Amino acid sequence: MVETARTQSGGRTIAYETWGDPDAHPVFLLHGTPGSRLGPRPRTFDLHKLGVRLIAYDRPGYGGSERHAKRTVVDSAEDIDAIARHLQLKKYSVVGRSGGAPHALACAARNIGSQVASVAAMVSLAPPDADGDGLDWHKDMSESNVSTYHLLDRHAPDVTELGALLARNADIIRRDPTVFLASLREEMPTVDRVIVEDAGIRQHLLRNYLSAVNQAEQGEGEADDPRAPMGWVDDLVAFRSHWGFDLKEVDGSVPVMLWHGERDIFAPVAHFHWLAKKITSAKAVLQPSAAHFAALPALPHVLAWVRDKANV
Repeated sequence: MVETARTQSGGRTIAYETWGDPDAHPVFLLHGTPGSRLGPRPRTFDLHKLGVRLIAYDRPGYGGSERHAKRTVVDSAEDIDAIARHLQLKKYSVVGRSGGAPHALACAARNIGSQVASVAAMVSLAPPDADGDGLDWHKDMSESNVSTYHLLDRHAPDVTELGALLARNADIIRRDPTVFLASLREEMPTVDRVIVEDAGIRQHLLRNYLSAVNQAEQGEGEADDPRAPMGWVDDLVAFRSHWGFDLKEVDGSVPVMLWHGERDIFAPVAHFHWLAKKITSAKAVLQPSAAHFAALPALPHVLAWVRDKANV
């Protein structure tokens, strides 16, 4: 069942859902880009076996959550805190996959109310200031990602061109999300293609993408094309802007895992190595021969890790 919480600053509405045992350890699962609370997750039966209460929410501008204009990555910590207060949680863990991973690291850095028990960032990008600091940010990245980020960088802070591009992508998803997934599949290494052909994972992904762009009016007044999916736009802008925190601020008392596949082309493995050097306290897990979507079948193991490290 969809529920809503309101942030303390701005009073924005955030839509979220929970699954699993309500008395088990709570874990926030942060979706990718584009995405929604309906992204891939373990079955409810498996969550009960894991001893995890899973909580997923739509980032601002996606699904049922109000847009937060000019948000930064660190703002997600406040959004998660709003849901935690609404659910009266004392301690919780955070797992972010792909576009959700930087937001999970933000929770480890802010640790609002010292309530963050453990964090995992799966297949994460590095912040933009890593470029030139031992990392070529775009190297070995998929052609579609590189062209999209270059478009953003060329016109920033104006997002009109980016909004128009993503509006076209969103229209494709609304008409038939299988076409969008097929376009991603063309760039995927074989190991990823095998994973997304799994019927359960494929169904979750298609529903996830459709839910992410189901608010046609959300971009009105912000870009030339009112169909622009502003949650998606705001995610990309946030990734390529200062995250609002420094990785040195990650709370050393919070156990952190960095998980990555060495053949990832959407968040190249060099990003993982750069993050691991900066967050020296993190457990760095690199899966040989795996790629970006390997984070989906690995999710139950990561959920078990954050549960065990929570010590609650």
